[in-house]
Amino acid sequence: MNAIDLRKVTGTARLQALRIVLIGPPGAGKGTQASVLRERYGLAHISTGDMLREEVRRETALGLQARSLMAAGQLVPDTLILDMMSQRLQQPDVARGFLLDGFPRSRAQGQALVATLGQLKQPLHAVIQLDLEDEEIVRRLSLRRSCPSCGRVYHLQTNPPTLHGLCDSDGAALQHREDDNEQTIRTRLSVFHQQTRPVIEFFRSLGLLRTLDASLPIEHVQHLVERHLRAAMVRNSPLSTSRRFAVTRYRSLGKVSR
Repeated sequence: MNAIDLRKVTGTARLQALRIVLIGPPGAGKGTQASVLRERYGLAHISTGDMLREEVRRETALGLQARSLMAAGQLVPDTLILDMMSQRLQQPDVARGFLLDGFPRSRAQGQALVATLGQLKQPLHAVIQLDLEDEEIVRRLSLRRSCPSCGRVYHLQTNPPTLHGLCDSDGAALQHREDDNEQTIRTRLSVFHQQTRPVIEFFRSLGLLRTLDASLPIEHVQHLVERHLRAAMVRNSPLSTSRRFAVTRYRSLGKVSR
């Protein structure tokens, strides 16, 4: 299946700054899909996991507080995440649109995000949920490797690097993250099911959620993600909004029968 060509989308929709959330359990492929969307749409890729790991690397106050929680597979408290995200959303590159990866992870975070974007008059276009069974996630993450330099993620079976153990982008030696062991993975999954399911239902109640089968081939999932985004872009374009308003107004005046 071919990826959606932006030239096929209306000119009005192309001018929009896309605002997207990718949500799903660890290992469902959020990082892989985010990398493609970031390059294709010029979005700011905001990964709370990457941001937290950078804080840990720099040994900041937040990083020191988060390190033990992350190593045990526990979620970092909402207050710390929201403070970090609030600062990130004010940076200039976000004006072109953004892709949130790993945030929000609780209903409180989701509500805070929607409220903040509402105040800025920059609502979300879509929330894409990548759904995958737990046992497949354990298998995937045990074989996952990542580049410590650029953050690119590989899988030794389904998405291996060209040269064994080296990143295709910068040649850095790939690493097996310390939290990608079976015990920690299962703890993370338990936390995900307990804490993150409510935010999924929250976005569903807003009509923003689209759920995709993440067990499909990477290219197939990519096609489905872009199909949903294309529909969201057209649905939320100013032209589309104006047309819906006009139709609603004409109906109220009795000029449109159906």
